[in-house]
Order: sequence, then C-alpha cells, then structure tokens
Amino acid sequence: MIKLGAFEELVLLAVGSLGEQAYGVAIKDLLHEKGGKKPSIGALHSALYRLEDKGCLKSWEGGATAERGGRRKKYYLLTPYGEKVLREAHELRMELARNIPGLNLGFYG
Repeated sequence: MIKLGAFEELVLLAVGSLGEQAYGVAIKDLLHEKGGKKPSIGALHSALYRLEDKGCLKSWEGGATAERGGRRKKYYLLTPYGEKVLREAHELRMELARNIPGLNLGFYG
C-alpha cells in the first residue's frame, strides 16, 4: 500500500465523488463545500500530479471553451489502483477506530 497524506486522500475522495466532472476548480469547490478546506489551486494541482504519478489518477484534457479564454480543462478520474488505495485506507481507519475503548461509531465486529 502506498502512503497517502490526509490531503491526498481527500483529493482522491473528491475526484471519485465528482466522477467525470472532476477538474481543478470543481475539486477545489467540493473540498471547500464538504470539508471546509480552501486549498490554493497550486497546492491542489501539486497533489493531483503526485497522485497521477503514483498511479491513483488518470487525466485527459477537455475541449477548449470561450469562457476559459480558449484554454482546456484537465479532468481527472480514479484508476482501479486509486480505488484500491482508498479502500485500504478506509479499512485501516476502521480497524484502528474499532480498537479505541468506549468509542462507538456504529461498527460491528
């Protein structure tokens, strides 16, 4: 299992939540809306590039639009490996949480 930083994990979760509509500004807006995070677009892009290098994401460029001054949006999608990494991170968190005495988060087992 690769090591993910907390921010990288949130970025992967946001990309997965947005599906084929995951691009920089949409990811940033979702992180702000759901988690109160306000990452700079530079920090977000750095995380996206790292995650792509690790094999967790793949990207493609959309068509140029007039509203973006002819620039293209770069979209991201979770790879099967990225989904596996998220599952493993979730399982680890749940396993550790189950071992906290008196903490009842509705777990079974």
